[in-house]
Amino acid sequence: MKNGPIRNLWLAVALLANLTPLPAFAAEAPKIPPVQPAAIKAWQDKRFGMFIHWGPVSLTAHEIGWSRGAETPIETYDNLYKQFNPAQFNADEWVKVAKDAGMKYIVLTTKHHDGFCLWDTKLTDFNIMNSPFKRDVVKELSAACKKGGIAFGTYYSVCDWHHPDFPLTSPGGGVKRAKSDLDAYNAYLLGQIRELITNYGPLITIWNDVPQMFEGRGVKTIAMARSLQPDITINNRSGDGGDYETPEQQIGGFNMQRPWESCMTLSAHNAWAWGGANDGVKPLADCLKMLVSGAGGDGNVLLNVGPRPDGLIDPAQSGRLKEMGDWLTKYGESIYATRGGPFKPGKWGASTRKDKRIYVHVYQFDGDVLELPAIPVKITAARVLTGGPVEFEQSATGITLRVPAASHAAIDTLIALDIDQPALDIAPVSLTRKSASLTNGAHATTSNVFQNNPEYAADKALDGDLETRWATDADTHKAWLEVDLGKVQTFSKVAIHEWEGANKRIQQFEVQCKDTGDWTTLFAGTTIGPDFQHSFPAVSARLLRLNILAATDGPTIDEFEIFK
Repeated sequence: MKNGPIRNLWLAVALLANLTPLPAFAAEAPKIPPVQPAAIKAWQDKRFGMFIHWGPVSLTAHEIGWSRGAETPIETYDNLYKQFNPAQFNADEWVKVAKDAGMKYIVLTTKHHDGFCLWDTKLTDFNIMNSPFKRDVVKELSAACKKGGIAFGTYYSVCDWHHPDFPLTSPGGGVKRAKSDLDAYNAYLLGQIRELITNYGPLITIWNDVPQMFEGRGVKTIAMARSLQPDITINNRSGDGGDYETPEQQIGGFNMQRPWESCMTLSAHNAWAWGGANDGVKPLADCLKMLVSGAGGDGNVLLNVGPRPDGLIDPAQSGRLKEMGDWLTKYGESIYATRGGPFKPGKWGASTRKDKRIYVHVYQFDGDVLELPAIPVKITAARVLTGGPVEFEQSATGITLRVPAASHAAIDTLIALDIDQPALDIAPVSLTRKSASLTNGAHATTSNVFQNNPEYAADKALDGDLETRWATDADTHKAWLEVDLGKVQTFSKVAIHEWEGANKRIQQFEVQCKDTGDWTTLFAGTTIGPDFQHSFPAVSARLLRLNILAATDGPTIDEFEIFK
């Protein structure tokens, strides 16, 4: 029998297991039972989880799924499992690494886009039991999590570039098969998710991924999963909705209305699967700020490791995780079971809250001072949990915290504020920049706004908040942002803050002004970055324009400031 999912095998096994094969996709989708609020709260309270991308692909040190048909020929890739024998795999050790890191749940890639299954599935022979290893990894990790008090969840790729009935194949799902049967594949998918929930549950989540071709079909996935386990959470990548958003390789923005979880890589080179002996890990400061800013934005962080082909989590990765765990042992009260805010995260730091306490995590002070917006509660006490004194002043216009520079922690100075009312009753507020920018009160127009979404409108580049931004549509290579100061004013300096996530997309630009007549170019440049400043001989005008002449992708600007 050729290795790969066989539809007739699925039908036969379904009958033997007394599982009724699901009918072909119907126009009328089943209704989705809502997620239990208690289940979402339990998931949110955990705040920090371990993502694991692993499989035969670790033998190549290339990316899982995506390297099939790219760095590795398809025939070679699909036969890697015949060499896969991770003799040092120990599920208890993986759980220990997660617990030492302060993680509260684990999500394992049970099947990635390459279709290989890490459990003893009865629906395909393309699975771990037919490798030299011949051990059910999902079963062992599920049992180890239960024993260790760690919640267990399963990643399951919606797309499957190996399965003959899935319409798309490698490389990268960009090749269309001459023949496919999406209804048959959907039955296969539902059968495998049923196996995962019934044989390895209860699961904290089903983490679907890349729902190619599955809009209108994902609703069946959600309905079936919820029927098997009412308290299961399901992410937003099934093809239809889900319980929480999944920003990838970036920490999500502040959002208390919709649950979210950022999936991030520990790898220095952003590899998901094993990236090789020289892959390296991110600095501790970056890792802790991911976690703190995630919680401060009211989200979870799912931090990924890519175990080696021998089954061990690389010491560089486990060592970095242990450092995070050491920090959480001391300060975990400010992360676990908290909600984000009331001060929205930014370059300054982040805040979390629970009961009658606000935790203020400070990355950057202005000297020895942090200025916070006013909140409608009384601060009854303040102390620096990371050590040292703090002075605070509270008025109707704001809060001033003073911590001597000698007491600033290397990464995160943590200040606890006790208040006289429940912290969750406070409406979230942003820290705005107290600058002398002439753009305060100005109005902006632009050539393009990302998906015409007002959250990314031109005026977001003038609001003094580095956590909001003007953004343009993907594949935008030229754009302009025009600022009307309301009257003729004199200025001699510009500051431009390109969104850090844009990674210097802007490659050529000019800043122009005009009062009457044509635009006059004040200066031109190439890249901008997050903290660009430029001075020039003073000029007087009412209108200014950031004219972006070339960009690798949609330009995105946090703030555009003009100074006298």
